[in-house]
Amino acid sequence: QVQLVESGGGLVQAGGSLSLSCEASGVIFNINVFGWYRQAPGKQRELVAVDRSGGSTNYADSVKGRFALSRDHAKNTVILEMNSLKVEDTAVYYCNADIENSRGYVYRYWGQGTQVTVSS
Repeated sequence: QVQLVESGGGLVQAGGSLSLSCEASGVIFNINVFGWYRQAPGKQRELVAVDRSGGSTNYADSVKGRFALSRDHAKNTVILEMNSLKVEDTAVYYCNADIENSRGYVYRYWGQGTQVTVSS
């Protein structure tokens, strides 16, 4: 089975920086999409940044220029560097991966979530 193990997050003051890391383990043929979503209290889960196997990276407009996503294909790891954090970035951040098995089937996986709290 596939597991997504997240690390990072925590409490930071506005303007500060944090880094989130996610490693995928298990039987993996290919990771088609790999990245992060977040969910703030009372709001729907939203895309933050995802890397697509075709080479493109999508960012939410609200984080463009502040967050950077990097991916290590050999280690099945994705890292989200978050800079100039704002109070409105406070949320539970979830690692997401669309993983293809050897039969060509793609399944969506989620990490357990990690809290990011930005204080004013």
